[in-house]
Amino acid sequence: MRILFMGTSEFAVPALKALISHKFELIGLVTQPDRPSGRGKRLSPPPVKVIAAEHNIPVYQPEKVREPDFVKILKRLTPDVSVVAAFGQLLPQTVLDVPPCGTINLHPSLLPKYRGAAPIQWALMNGEAETGVTLMLLDAGEDTGDIISADRVPIRDEDTAFTLTEQLAQLGADQLVRCLSDMPNEGPPSAIPQNHAEATHAPRLTKETGHIDWNRPATTIHNLVRGTAIWPGAYTFFREELRLKVIRCQPLPLTLAAQPGTLEIVDRQKLIVVTGEGTLQLLEIQPATKKVMEASDFINGYQLQTGEQFLTL
Repeated sequence: MRILFMGTSEFAVPALKALISHKFELIGLVTQPDRPSGRGKRLSPPPVKVIAAEHNIPVYQPEKVREPDFVKILKRLTPDVSVVAAFGQLLPQTVLDVPPCGTINLHPSLLPKYRGAAPIQWALMNGEAETGVTLMLLDAGEDTGDIISADRVPIRDEDTAFTLTEQLAQLGADQLVRCLSDMPNEGPPSAIPQNHAEATHAPRLTKETGHIDWNRPATTIHNLVRGTAIWPGAYTFFREELRLKVIRCQPLPLTLAAQPGTLEIVDRQKLIVVTGEGTLQLLEIQPATKKVMEASDFINGYQLQTGEQFLTL
């Protein structure tokens, strides 16, 4: 089959590599335009574009895929099927109608749970015990299409958005290869409708999502740190103006009679914070404009004292 791949972020890389290694006929890559990144704001290509260039796959970077001129380009490519993985734009019906075998999407959740832009992050922040990857036939809604297949994985206590994204990206790549290998020569693969009554939403994160409220339980804050690890990070404020990002932490079976946000320094080595329910030991911290540091280095470098407080919301 003639396959058109549509993807942008690192999550899409394993799927693209898998299709290349299994010798599928890739007629093109559609991805987002190069964007400024880093301190110098130099234009950087999407990760999938680099892979495509290495394998001489034609690359298309429309600002908006819905533009009529680009839809004409898609029709001239005559794909049998389109594959979408972390592309970053909703596809209109005019684009979905181009491939006769449909548009297959890799979505990193167990649909209909966690429809939307940040399913991995919200699964972690909500303390889910498992997640997975769903292959579905895209329709014009937001992750509302019929389900082709779903693979499940447990979420480990040590998982963060980094590790879970990597695991699900590979799981989705393997799932996609199986699906395309088994597809009929004509028409889309078989699929079943979602139960829309069970749908939950995973909206795009904002900078404010990572702001720690120390009145929340320790486990909730720990899950926030895990879920926002890629961006924006879980952060708090200390001594009014110093912004601190919490990189790594763990809840403790310890209760202290103090206001949420109060610090307890143990042996100049351990940094424990009182929360609304239980306590949290901070293991790695990153003050604004500085490198990540161990808690003991932060304690001694900033001369922390028991009784000081992180600011609550």
